[in-house]
Amino acid sequence: MPPARKRTRSYDPVRVRTAVLAQFGHIRDTVGTLTAEQLALPTRLGDWTVRELAEHIALAFGSVAGALDHPEPAKADVTLLDWPFATAGCAADPEERARLAAGASPDLPALYGRTAETVGAALAGSSAERPVRTRSGGMRLADHLVTLAVELVVHTDDLAEATGLDLPYERQALAASVRLLADALAVKAPGGSVELRIPPYAVVQCVEGPRHTRGTPPNVVETDPLTWLRLATGREGWAAARVSASGERSDLSALLPVMA
Repeated sequence: MPPARKRTRSYDPVRVRTAVLAQFGHIRDTVGTLTAEQLALPTRLGDWTVRELAEHIALAFGSVAGALDHPEPAKADVTLLDWPFATAGCAADPEERARLAAGASPDLPALYGRTAETVGAALAGSSAERPVRTRSGGMRLADHLVTLAVELVVHTDDLAEATGLDLPYERQALAASVRLLADALAVKAPGGSVELRIPPYAVVQCVEGPRHTRGTPPNVVETDPLTWLRLATGREGWAAARVSASGERSDLSALLPVMA
């Protein structure tokens, strides 16, 4: 776990819920057009195919409806800034592969349609403050939806990379994803010697050392939102990433990826 805590950024639960549903809708629209050949393509997630990735997205998104059907956990003991450090890579999880095999659907459009309807109905009648049980532990529903935004946005990029298609991103979902993982880096490497800029969504201070107080910071790292998400989730390495880094402390390679 990270050595220090940072004040959690606030997210508008209504906007996040709307963005999460819309982002799933974008993935649904794309999955519905994929051919058998496209579904058999490899992805950058181990030996998963596009079909397995698409099934994982639907099952993971649908799990929020299942969580809302179950009794509330005693407390929400996992915060947003805990979550990135409590997450394991799903592509390497043998239990995840078993769940995919058990829940596999030959009709992906039907699976996505049922999932969208079930989740939409479940969220419509649920309080943002309600605790739900997740694989990481008990979380507020509002916080869990932010983590779903991260998963959906990152997997949208995975699908785009695997298929070569241009998929849309909901601005609110992309912004929440960038901000959460930037804040997580500041928790992992607390300090004020490096300024990480991810325009137009986030600026955070991190890394131990002399704190900057005015003028241009001596150590600056700047990149675009999708590159940051790839770095933070281990999908791209520091050396190959499109990053502008200046200053002797600006090499963040030892701190990446952010997520476990």
